[in-house]
Amino acid sequence: MWPTDQHGIVQRDAALARGISPRRVDDAVRSGALILLARGRYLPREAIADVDAPRDELYRYRSIASALGSGRPVLSHDSAAAVLGLKLLYPDQKNVHVTNGRGSGGSRRPQRMVHAGLLPDDDLVDVDGVLVTGPARTAVDVTLATATFPQALTAFDAALAVGVDREDLRRRLATSRRGVGLARRALLFADGRAESPGESWSRAQMIEAELPVPDLQVEYILASGRTARCDFGVDDVFVGEFDGLVKYRRSMRAGESPEDVVIREKIREDELRDLGLDVGRWVWRDLREATMVAKLKRRYDRLGIRY
Repeated sequence: MWPTDQHGIVQRDAALARGISPRRVDDAVRSGALILLARGRYLPREAIADVDAPRDELYRYRSIASALGSGRPVLSHDSAAAVLGLKLLYPDQKNVHVTNGRGSGGSRRPQRMVHAGLLPDDDLVDVDGVLVTGPARTAVDVTLATATFPQALTAFDAALAVGVDREDLRRRLATSRRGVGLARRALLFADGRAESPGESWSRAQMIEAELPVPDLQVEYILASGRTARCDFGVDDVFVGEFDGLVKYRRSMRAGESPEDVVIREKIREDELRDLGLDVGRWVWRDLREATMVAKLKRRYDRLGIRY
């Protein structure tokens, strides 16, 4: 019922031109049927009703809506990553990030971060009429602005996963800017086969603890004939799985319940053990509370894996 543009956003002027009254628009915002993204721009709530990560998707819409205003700023950093589909570890979703195209003049405003920085044409990408920094520039910007190795590793994993050339990233880090040492170390270990921020953070904790760097997305043929692809593998002795909630939702088939997914995963795990593999699992809580490494060390000691 709401007129939307090519991004799925309701523009107030377009709604009024369609004959929808200002009061009806305002009532929809108050009731929650429309979510306010930016002044005069809204999102129908059903647009994020069934997505895997509604908070991430809402931030993407907020970023796009902010770029449709006067001046048409260039989205960068966490906002560009959201539009490009680069999944970050704990991105800053309180602020829309833009870069001003100048060597100075960065500023912080309510819910908006303006970064100083030149914007060569080959650093820009047009996404349905919205200008954003490209994936290589975005990954480097995010990494140099971050404070942790896991966040930097996640950004580079995501960039490599969408086809960014590692040498391009290296060239961009040939600078004396603050944070470049951490960024270069993260790039050494970056791997585009990582499929989620949780997998990147898991690997970052292993690397920081000087555990063996695992192979990623390892595959085994099970007795049932199925192929099991595991997030991590070490020495064909141990396989590890990071179990994010989104992964379980995506594994659900039509008509299945969460219990069906758990049972199917249990059968798969038993088949992996029948191959002589030890199987470990961990979740977000293990990463947040830093308990994963201790669990892995106990397993590795039992299995004779050196670290």
